[in-house]
Amino acid sequence: MPAYNEEGYIAKTVMGARQYADIVLVVDDGSKDDTVPIARALGALVVQHEVNRGYGGALQTIFNTARKIEADELVIMDSDGQHDPRDIESLLRKLREGNDVVIGSRFIKGASGDIPAYRKVGMKVLDTATQYASDLTITDSQSGFRAYGKRAIQTIQLGGNDMSAGSEILIQIGAHNLKVAEEPIRVRYDIENSSSQNPLIHGLSVLNAIVKFASCKKPIWFFGMPGLLLTTSGVFAGFMAFSDYYITAKFPFALSMVSALTLVMGMLLISSGLILNALVEIMGASKNPRSSPSFRQESSPLHTVTGEVQFDEVTEGHDPGHRCLRDPEDLPEY
Repeated sequence: MPAYNEEGYIAKTVMGARQYADIVLVVDDGSKDDTVPIARALGALVVQHEVNRGYGGALQTIFNTARKIEADELVIMDSDGQHDPRDIESLLRKLREGNDVVIGSRFIKGASGDIPAYRKVGMKVLDTATQYASDLTITDSQSGFRAYGKRAIQTIQLGGNDMSAGSEILIQIGAHNLKVAEEPIRVRYDIENSSSQNPLIHGLSVLNAIVKFASCKKPIWFFGMPGLLLTTSGVFAGFMAFSDYYITAKFPFALSMVSALTLVMGMLLISSGLILNALVEIMGASKNPRSSPSFRQESSPLHTVTGEVQFDEVTEGHDPGHRCLRDPEDLPEY
């Protein structure tokens, strides 16, 4: 679970999660309060960022750590008390039915939580954009409560540090044809300061990131279709300008300029879409999973990264009934 200044709820969340997990991992994203000592005292494996790297940065550390400890299953949830740890059991049950990823949904039958109306509107916009970019049919693309199987853990490689990481994961899931399912969850919205960012700014930043992902994945549709519409409009405007000149013998300067500009913009967009699509296909064809760099090549072991990520020891009082790493030396080498 990512955590940033969550001393008020981290204890309850960690204790609830320990009932269903062998290891509870807390990625502290530069907290200034007592989040770290509380989580450590309760037996969690704590990984600290010396500076705040954002939600996406915390998720990168979570997936990297899961790969290093060779986790077979990974459940990611919020540490601010909004998610109910009891739902971990149902997500894992669904995952073990043969799914690669299970998304905890707030919008399917059985879910509970009084979601504010303005959030619902924003979520639906982001859901629609994410579905277009990922080719996945899901009801809650922005849910931070998810379960991942071994294949998904090994496949997902995040690149961004911001709140769009959830959508980026879904786009990668769609690209790799991972099997996805949804499970209803319980969510609380009566918790103060559960979000560190303005909802409008958050939504716009995520939407902007999704648009960028979509433009890279589907350049023909993203650039080609608007280009075709502009080109068609330019041709129509040119026809109208020619007709006007033929009838009145006066040169329609304004209409001619509109025709020329729309034609030029349309042709540029179509050309850009074709070129980018060719580049995407070439890059896709050149990828060879067997020759891709190993985890060691992608990033240094977490306990040797200077100034960024450090492993903290788990306290002596950790319950021996739960398998937990006490030292970075215990991590398996690749």
